[in-house]
Amino acid sequence: MQELLPFLSERFGADQIQTIERNHESFTLITLLNSNELRVLMTNGLSNHRMNVHEKHVGEEFAELFVLLPSYWKLDEPDNPRMNWVFDWLSKLKKHVIEKDTWIGNGHTFSTGKDMASISPTMLQNHFILSVPLELAKELAPIEMADKSVYFLSLIPIFADEMDYKQGKGTAKLFSKFALQNITEKLDDFRSTVLKTRWNFLAK
Repeated sequence: MQELLPFLSERFGADQIQTIERNHESFTLITLLNSNELRVLMTNGLSNHRMNVHEKHVGEEFAELFVLLPSYWKLDEPDNPRMNWVFDWLSKLKKHVIEKDTWIGNGHTFSTGKDMASISPTMLQNHFILSVPLELAKELAPIEMADKSVYFLSLIPIFADEMDYKQGKGTAKLFSKFALQNITEKLDDFRSTVLKTRWNFLAK
């Protein structure tokens, strides 16, 4: 089975890609040129696992998860809870997919746990939604290999009321609200909910 890294190097340039080790797990870091220092932090090796996809999603068996980091995000502070959660959650979801022999796809959601704790001291959301690339739709289009297609799914933090809205109105309507407020997969410690009130999910 072909490895993904050479294809990423061809697409972005070998000089823009590095491998980071954190908590005995390997990650791929891509620095995007001409993007105000945006970086992509990606799982490494998830796409070597064939996911047990639903029959409607045949052809989407291989994927990598990523987060889009703004320029202020510091990856050289391993003990900083504001910053280091990205490694923890990418690793957790990768492990979940492989060990449970399940699959992940656009619109799938996850909570932070039974206690619904905030993701970090500043990232107050307590759920995640997976999305196909939004801001990076061109840069992270699927990579076609000889034996598989590799898709990329972003990890987007969402608030509890946004989760309620998604469950009540559907993924497409939540993403429409994101689009109206220019919310993409780029992490933002300072954003608030796209819903005006906690009961807004009842509205159209």
